[in-house]
Amino acid sequence: MHETSAGGLVIDGLDGPKDTQVAALIGRIDRRGRLLWSLPKGHIELGETAEQTAIREVAEETGIQGSVLAALGSIDYWFVTEGRRVHKTVHHYLMRFLGGELSDDDVEVSEVAWVPLQELPSRLAYADERKLAEVAGELIDKLHTDGPAALPPLPHSSPRRRAQTHSHTRNRRPDESAQPSLGAERSDRGKTQPGRRTNGCGQGP
Repeated sequence: MHETSAGGLVIDGLDGPKDTQVAALIGRIDRRGRLLWSLPKGHIELGETAEQTAIREVAEETGIQGSVLAALGSIDYWFVTEGRRVHKTVHHYLMRFLGGELSDDDVEVSEVAWVPLQELPSRLAYADERKLAEVAGELIDKLHTDGPAALPPLPHSSPRRRAQTHSHTRNRRPDESAQPSLGAERSDRGKTQPGRRTNGCGQGP
């Protein structure tokens, strides 16, 4: 069984210095009661492209509106649920913050927060997502140096033609996942206003 999801790393302050930039993360409680921080993401629904899913899932899980700038890479991993072995692929994108307020209204999310870009390596629970954050930093450097034209073109993404079964994905243990595949497969493992604002969900974990 194969499932496909998409998500994004939304950055506020992209046009300013790196030390003022912040990223929207979500926190979920694992089976041991630990709060694990990760990138917002979710299943690609019927008729959606991966980019459209990333925008929708970011909005649903964080309350933030964003636009896709570039692909960060894809993460592949396997898990077992209800006796079935599932291969999951998650496509991630670098996104620009457009507006909205942080919100943890999504039932699958325990907390949301703006986290300084330089703190992502210590905040993100999974090694593969920390690697994506490194890629994002490199793309942001290109954006600052050479402008939007320097960003790699988005890979082609067709609307999904078949609905996919949604399994209950178990919580991964921190650092159990592989490095982002970047094309290679790994296995076994409402209205908004511009400007960054929070609603009490926190400035950081």
